Amino acid sequence: MIRSMTAFVRLDVKNEWGHAVWEIRSLNQRYLEICVFLPEIFQNLEPFIRDRLRARLTRGKVECKLYFKLNINNKQNEFTLNMKLTKKIINIVNRIKKYADIGNINPLDILRWPGIIVTQTENLDVISSHLLTKLECALDNLIDNRENEGKKLKALIEKRLHSVYQEIKKIRLWMPEILKLQKKRLLNKLKEAEIQIDDNRLAQEIIILAQRIDIDEELDRIEAHVIETCNILNKHKIVGRRLDFIMQEFNREVNTLAGKSINYAVTNSAIELKVLVEQMREQIQNIE
Repeated sequence: MIRSMTAFVRLDVKNEWGHAVWEIRSLNQRYLEICVFLPEIFQNLEPFIRDRLRARLTRGKVECKLYFKLNINNKQNEFTLNMKLTKKIINIVNRIKKYADIGNINPLDILRWPGIIVTQTENLDVISSHLLTKLECALDNLIDNRENEGKKLKALIEKRLHSVYQEIKKIRLWMPEILKLQKKRLLNKLKEAEIQIDDNRLAQEIIILAQRIDIDEELDRIEAHVIETCNILNKHKIVGRRLDFIMQEFNREVNTLAGKSINYAVTNSAIELKVLVEQMREQIQNIE
């Protein structure tokens, strides 16, 4: 299944102990880069969270954030007050008030400060377990979003592959006429220069001309790349890097084709192929 690297998910977690929110955002990146942002009381969960993200994602810049608000009115939540930190905050607020002479201390605002409320270890373990379970749900949703976006990317790439194939067909149809025109042009130049050559020499010159403008090999390779790209898109694997590589091969063959072109129509088709390959490459940058 093709997956995009661009997705976002937000999952609310509500319980008697309070309210939490998981947010996971992923963007395109050559490798997997993980950034985790947690409240202070859940810092010990970071290694577990990173392990889960690595186990389920292979590419992309992933930001995972946890927002947490404890329900202090719930009797089941046993907690204590960090008096040392509380006194420091009150002293700082009083000093600011002394110089600025504005506002009063709101106890609820102090309670919201990170680290003021210390939850009992037993209760915190239960909350942590619940949050990690919900993280798996958030990851499920993120992967679903990435796969849905991947379907759209796949359809766009397949459409452009079809256009590439149509351009190749047009060029193949033109080639016999192009060779005939080049042969006629060669004969006219010899005639204008009043150069007489025997039939064997003329045949050799025509063969050399045909070899110089022969692009069958390039067309065959581009067609092979079209088939291979379609095969890759239908594999149930992580294929982003393989697609990156094949786009480089596409680009190389199209550049060679453009360099050999001696006909206006073929040149236009080569330019169109370049545009199509670049459009595919841009879409593939978002594929995991």
